[in-house]
Amino acid sequence: MPTSDRAVQLRKGVLELAILAVLDREECYSIEIIERLAAYPALTATPGTVYPLLARLDKAGLVGTRWAEAAGGPPRKYYRLTREGRASLSGGAAAWVELSSAMNDILRDGRR
Repeated sequence: MPTSDRAVQLRKGVLELAILAVLDREECYSIEIIERLAAYPALTATPGTVYPLLARLDKAGLVGTRWAEAAGGPPRKYYRLTREGRASLSGGAAAWVELSSAMNDILRDGRR
């Protein structure tokens, strides 16, 4: 598997956590979320990836939504973390630290 394909597969597993982290800072509409993720090239995602994730997070009760008028455009759907979303972010962040630490250790040990 080429490196770019491998990165895509790994990224799919962390995008949900990244979206929750973005929303932990402030509520955003979908394009803002995509732009904030794009600030980290490894997390760049398309609307076709992000919209289904947001729908799943909404259905799971991890995010709440509201519609707001936009100046010079159609209304925008804003997303914010719910209490359950904050708990999920906290648990996901702890799991990420544990997993990434283990992977760093095994990768380092494998190079000795």
